[in-house]
Amino acid sequence: MRGMTIGKLADATGVHLETIRYYERIGLMPEPGRTAGGYRSYGVEHVRRLSFIRRARELGFGVQEVRMLLALAEPGHASCSAVRELTTTHLGDVRRKIADLSRLERILATTVDQCAGDKAPICPVLEMLSD
Repeated sequence: MRGMTIGKLADATGVHLETIRYYERIGLMPEPGRTAGGYRSYGVEHVRRLSFIRRARELGFGVQEVRMLLALAEPGHASCSAVRELTTTHLGDVRRKIADLSRLERILATTVDQCAGDKAPICPVLEMLSD
C-alpha cells in the first residue's frame, strides 16, 4: 500500500483531506514522502496512525492527549499505567460533561413543558433565555 495519494488515505480512514494536512502541520502525522511530481505519497503506516488518531478524537481526546497517546504507543514506550492515568482523567472530563448536559436537558425540558406554544404575552423559553 505504498504510494497512496492523500485522497486515497482520506477514503481509507474516513478523515477529511484538510484534517490530514492539519495533523501534518501540527506534527500528529509524520510528513509523507513525495513523488517526483511533489505529491504526497502515503503508506500503510500512515493509515494505521491516522486511524488511531481518528478513533482517539472520536472518543473525545484532545490534540495534546492524542499526542501523548501516540508517544505511549511507540515501541518501547508503552506504559499501561500512564495510558490508564490519561484515560481516567479524560473519563472524569466526559462524566462532568454528561452531568452538565443532563442538567441542561432538565432545564430545557422544564422550560419547554411550561410553554403552551400559543400567543402569550410572556414566553417561558424566551424569559428563561433573558434571565
